[in-house]
This record gives sequence, C-alpha cells and structure tokens, in this order.
Amino acid sequence: MATNSPSRSERIAHLCSVVALFMRDHVLSRVSHDLRSPLNAIHSWAYVLERKIDAADGAAQRAIGGIRTGVEQQVQLLEKIVDTTRNETRKLKLNTEPFPADAMINDAIDDARIALADERGVVIVGRGMPCGETINGDQERCGQALWLMLVFAVEASAKGATVTLDVGGDDGQLRVGVSFVATAHALTDDAVAHRLEVFARSQAREPQESGQGAWVLALCQRVAEAHGGHFVAEPLADGAPVKLTLTLPVLPV
Repeated sequence: MATNSPSRSERIAHLCSVVALFMRDHVLSRVSHDLRSPLNAIHSWAYVLERKIDAADGAAQRAIGGIRTGVEQQVQLLEKIVDTTRNETRKLKLNTEPFPADAMINDAIDDARIALADERGVVIVGRGMPCGETINGDQERCGQALWLMLVFAVEASAKGATVTLDVGGDDGQLRVGVSFVATAHALTDDAVAHRLEVFARSQAREPQESGQGAWVLALCQRVAEAHGGHFVAEPLADGAPVKLTLTLPVLPV
C-alpha cells in the first residue's frame, strides 16, 4: 500500500532546512537592528551639519543632501528586503495540542542518532525517562528544537564521545538538558560527517556575546519563547563541558 509518510532521509533534510531558515531569520534580524542605529545617527548628524553650513554653499548643501538620500535608501532596502524576507518566520505559528513529552523526546533522539550520531560514533544517553509529563504545545516544533540541540552537541563532540540528555523538572516545568564536552575542531573538521551548514558551524566556534548562544540555535530560542518556556546555551569552550537546556511548561496532572 502506498504511503504519503516522508522517509527518514526526507525528514532529516526537512529538519536541516528548518534550522537553516531560522538561523537566516536570526542573522537578518541582527543585520536590521545593527544597521538601523548607525543609519539613524548619520541621518541626525546630517541635519545638524545642514544647519551649520552656509545655505549659499551649493556644493556643501548637495553633499548633505546626498548623505541624507543615501541613508533613506538604505533604510528602504532594510524595510523592503530584510524585513519582508523575515515575514516567513517573524511570527512562529504553532499547532497547539496536548502531547506526551516522552514520545517527542524519544523521536528526537532517534532522529539525531540517524542524522549524525551513529555516523560519528557518538553515543546519545537518555536519563530521567519516562517522565510521564504532557506538554500543551506544538509537538513538531518542540521536537525540532530538541533535535537541533542534540545534533549541535554531536557536531561539537569528538568521534566516539557521549552526549547526555537529562529529563527533569518541577513547578510545572519540564527541563531537558543536553550535555557534552566541546571539541571545537570537530565543528569544522572536513574528515567527519556534518549536518549543519558550514557557516553555522564556523560561527559557533566564535566567542558569543554575553547571554547569547550560537546563531544556529535560534530555532531553540524561538520555540521556547513561543511556548512560554526558556532556552539557555552555555558558552562553547574547547575541552570544557557544555550544557544546552530547554524548559517547557507542562500540563498539571
């Protein structure tokens, strides 16, 4: 009998594309924010200079006009190109319904093993299951976030390493922590398999701003916030233990 269910390889490809889409959104958001501040400052100083320059000095007035026009053109580009491109992921759409946390976690582990861990010889160990909790949210989105956490941990781990997934929580919150020992070289080593994009892996090796995780983990942050939860990514330091934690509210028993 024919089936419309996607194959495992198709699902992995879909997960990778979703990760890339949300990282693109995050990068565009930073570009839009970081460019607007200096552009606004240039625009304001152009007005100040305009009042200081002799109105009879045609060349100077044209120069000021050119500065202001250039700034306005850049702002329009941000609005038409950057902001419009981000519309696809600006508001995260959720298909909300109760679902068992254990099923979502098990599926994410299986997908991460097949996607990369088995090929890398990395072992994923789950602890604290079954937890028996029920989440009222989007199972697919939550699974995507957890899958990304696991795959990122595998990407940043040495061959044959262990990635640990701990499940716990209290006060109406489920906490899923993914722990591993960072091996920075593993992220960009061409001799081993990879699933995440080259740029994403290279950026993850760079020092991050305080309280900010690697850009490729943007999906995890967006999913957590959309569900009223939290996502925390510890800094990636070569040879040091790292933990990624996703916290989601659960339904009362």
